[in-house]
Amino acid sequence: MNLARGRLWLVCAIAVAVLTASAGVARAAAPTARSARAGSAPRSQRLLLVFPLRADEAALQRFALAVSTPGSPQYGRYQPIAALSRRFGATPRTRRLVLGYLRAAGADHVAIDATGLFADATLSAARAERLFSTPLARFRAGRYGFIAPTSTVVVPRALRGLVGGVIGLDTRPLLAPGARLRDRADAPAALAGPQAQSADVQAQAAGLQAQSGYFPATGTPSGCTAARATNGFTPAQYLTAYGYGPLQSAGVTGQGERVALIEIDGFRASDIAAFARCFGLRLPPIKAFGIGFTKPLAPGGEATLDLEALDTAAPGLKSIDVYETHSDPAHTLKALTAPLQRPGFKPQVISASLGLCEPYTYAAVRRAGIVATEGALAEAAASGITFLASSGDSGSADCVNGDGVPLDHLSVNYPASSPWVTAVGGTNLSLTAANTILSQVVWNDGMLEPGAAGGGGFSALFTRPSWQAGAVAEQARALPDVAMLADIAPGYTVYCSARGDCVNRENSNPWQTVGGTSAATPLLAGGLALVDEDLRMHERQDLGLVDPLLYRLGRTPAQASAAFSDVTSIGNDVGPFIPGSGLALGCCTAGPGYDEASGWGSVNVAGFAALALQSQPAVVRISLRLPGGQTPIARRHILAAVSCSGPCLMRALATVTIGRSRPFSDHSRVYRLGKAASKTVEIPFSARELDRLAVARRRHEGIAARVTAVVVDPAGDVQRRSAPLTLTVARG
Repeated sequence: MNLARGRLWLVCAIAVAVLTASAGVARAAAPTARSARAGSAPRSQRLLLVFPLRADEAALQRFALAVSTPGSPQYGRYQPIAALSRRFGATPRTRRLVLGYLRAAGADHVAIDATGLFADATLSAARAERLFSTPLARFRAGRYGFIAPTSTVVVPRALRGLVGGVIGLDTRPLLAPGARLRDRADAPAALAGPQAQSADVQAQAAGLQAQSGYFPATGTPSGCTAARATNGFTPAQYLTAYGYGPLQSAGVTGQGERVALIEIDGFRASDIAAFARCFGLRLPPIKAFGIGFTKPLAPGGEATLDLEALDTAAPGLKSIDVYETHSDPAHTLKALTAPLQRPGFKPQVISASLGLCEPYTYAAVRRAGIVATEGALAEAAASGITFLASSGDSGSADCVNGDGVPLDHLSVNYPASSPWVTAVGGTNLSLTAANTILSQVVWNDGMLEPGAAGGGGFSALFTRPSWQAGAVAEQARALPDVAMLADIAPGYTVYCSARGDCVNRENSNPWQTVGGTSAATPLLAGGLALVDEDLRMHERQDLGLVDPLLYRLGRTPAQASAAFSDVTSIGNDVGPFIPGSGLALGCCTAGPGYDEASGWGSVNVAGFAALALQSQPAVVRISLRLPGGQTPIARRHILAAVSCSGPCLMRALATVTIGRSRPFSDHSRVYRLGKAASKTVEIPFSARELDRLAVARRRHEGIAARVTAVVVDPAGDVQRRSAPLTLTVARG
């Protein structure tokens, strides 16, 4: 029996109990209607708490926009997370007071995170009840248990004005229903073949949308026999359709690039390896990081799908870093910022196939939680990271009930709606025998599965970003920005043996098909990693926040046709398919150019890479020359002629070795060059160092200096180095 997996539903809570510090209190997050109280919270239970700190988010967002906007004098001049944290994060006083209070209150693992925007702590339930003046109780909702406050939560007076609230007192897992398997024999007649893409759904009421799904996949599949038997799309089909081929054929497969995935389930390495073997793919190193725990999460369909889609797109990646998190609010928030915490593991791209509809998000976190999360996302953009998120799988009605059925009102998905995130919507493809695109439509399978459609619409939280002007008439952030293959029929062919989620009583075959914008997102993340590699090879800056560039290209017809494949058919209005509704919601329909059903359309990766190469600023190169005839001991300094290929902050460094003794290091002042230029700078010696040098020279000891020039950021952190040169100060 051939089986097709339904869409993978994942939602996350950024926070559930963020409190406004101005009042110092907030109402407890009410347990869901289906939850039942099961007694008091265990007094010894450890709670992970996250405190959004008061920081300069407004200035941070201005800087992030400046370095992300083509044409800006600061475009591409990203800064390291450490420098951004010092410049825009909480003040040293705020950090000191918050840490001191939490430690005095008995909290463990107290720390300020790398962004400077959050304080983390672990506290027992008993101490948390006293600290926040609220009882905590146990609740049961179906198979899930959690604890939550039962009365008003009060921020301690000593923390007011320092933190925006507390996250983690409510530990409920906010998960929507999981993916479903579907026997293709049960597929509606309208899905019998590819011609159904342009056929109207056989519905009772007039005006219903066309159905986007069909069986089997068009084009020419490849891979092992078992994978081809699923009749879903195999890698060769969608990679060719979306223009990955020219880059991969040129050897651009992600070398030197790192992509981070944020997941709320685990994976079996053997599944990813089996998928790679079937399609002849190299498998990059995969590193899993638990957020607040060490034991890997149980394997599931979502992480498996994401890893296989990403491996397909970028098999040569330096690393895939999987940040596994529990689905409670505090852990999920830490997962969103986890890729920013490790200096040696900074990714070029982050992919998050999860989200929560805006009304639910705001009800849970209020303004303080949104502001804090936006600060972290802006910091990622300011450091040159591209952040992608799926736009959701419920069309323009992103909020769903406990059964996963959309509610009959318009809403969009967060964090996809964030102006610092690239929102990825959903389409379906009809291919030629050569796997080129014959036609493309918005994913909307409402007849097959109520509400199954690519997310999109208008944000209720964010106004229209400057880069959407000219493309979006409404004064609200519109999404998606682009869209890729997401339809559940025919879907992506994957290999997943995770019990329950993939293999169960209804299906024993790990080869199956799956859809959702959660597949489209890592696929595009891999494509953008290829673009970043191509840029690096040509000494150009990384993409960073890619939205301003996408919209700049989209507004120029010739560039738009090279970068995108426009989607003009069907829409993502699922209103007619919502049980008990039957009425259209009024959004959104695909058309020429940008629209809220498909964004600019799908991305032609090779075409976009060529345009990005023309648009991205050159990386500033730094070089060094040591003037001849120097007498460093007599002059009390070393001279270094430093050149930058563009505007830069620079300094020169010297490490001086005397015989076999321990070397010492010195540096010049920091100098600013406003354009491509050269400057000779002095690296001075201290009086004590001069005494050592004079003694060494009298003893005829060899003295040598290894000199390097560096580009630094405003905080003094090194961004790039020149090749080192050696200066002989005295011969032995």
